[in-house]
Amino acid sequence: MEKKIAVIFGDGIGPEVTKQSIKVLNAVGHRFGHVFHYTEAIMGADAIDKTGNPLPDETITTCLNSDAILFGAIGHPKYDNDPTAKIRPEQGLLKLRKELQLFANIRPITTYHALHHLSPLKSKQLKNIDFVIFRELTGGIYFGKKELSVDQTKATDECSYSRYEIERIAHLAFKYAQKRKRKLTLVDKANVLETSRLWRKVVQETAIQYSDVTVDYMFVDNAAMQIILHPAQFDVIVTENLFGDILSDEASVLSGSLGLLPSASVGNTTALFEPIHGSYPQAAGKDIANPLGSILSAAMMLDHFQMTEEATAVREAVSWTLEHGFVSKDIDAINNYATTAIGDLITDHIERHADGDRLHGHASLNQSTII
Repeated sequence: MEKKIAVIFGDGIGPEVTKQSIKVLNAVGHRFGHVFHYTEAIMGADAIDKTGNPLPDETITTCLNSDAILFGAIGHPKYDNDPTAKIRPEQGLLKLRKELQLFANIRPITTYHALHHLSPLKSKQLKNIDFVIFRELTGGIYFGKKELSVDQTKATDECSYSRYEIERIAHLAFKYAQKRKRKLTLVDKANVLETSRLWRKVVQETAIQYSDVTVDYMFVDNAAMQIILHPAQFDVIVTENLFGDILSDEASVLSGSLGLLPSASVGNTTALFEPIHGSYPQAAGKDIANPLGSILSAAMMLDHFQMTEEATAVREAVSWTLEHGFVSKDIDAINNYATTAIGDLITDHIERHADGDRLHGHASLNQSTII
């Protein structure tokens, strides 16, 4: 099979971690007989520096002409520290989501036993955590009308949702729940917000079409507590843009490192796959960033291509590195491996072990051998 992939390296550590994902995808192609064609495009601070535009039209065209997008990260301190900046890297990502109609962000949350000690929760609370957050991505307060009074003493951000916007992500979340544990939780603030009351009404009506899925409803403040107190209770969470942004970042700490978590943004056109961490400019160019979030995002891309066995091979290789302590600096500050080294180990595991079993005695790491 052949697939065209648009690659947006972005800013900070984006290029470093994304290059590891490309290595892994090439290993998958070699083992399973696929060919991936990559076309590079620019966005974010990198694009502003080169064109003055955080999302050039050429990038949109490249993405639309591809089967999927592999994305690194965006952001730079010179914009983060200047609230008056009119052109910002984040504008590129928001515009891309809108242009490509990427209305649903999917974030799987899981934990690894070898990393339980890094989580703020006790190990007993981390057992059986396996849930997915569906965050509506192109509506709500982030895309609503924004106003600042002339005297700059009053600001307004409008939050607006239509039935159509809620229905399309609700159907997606219900269908996903049917393939899992058949449980869906709507997170809202229906006791206060009119938009949340519409969300609850639409989800209740949609649930009739999915009688095999159990549905419950939870206010966002309670959901924030429950993710810490009893995270294993969740299967599929669906929620609006702002709540999803906050809750998915909160849930990311369960794994022990922000660098571990992948995401997919899907909609009506080309899907986009990215790690949830930021651009981490302090680590850029140092070969110390954790590439696993990006590599696991590539695994989600393989799932999107209906390459289930291939995605499993990537996840098994990632699990192997974690179980054997081949980890980056964010996980172990003393005994750690470089970004490129972890990419090499995962690539080697995929290429050498068609049966998906453990390494047969040793693994190569550049010119060295790990026994």
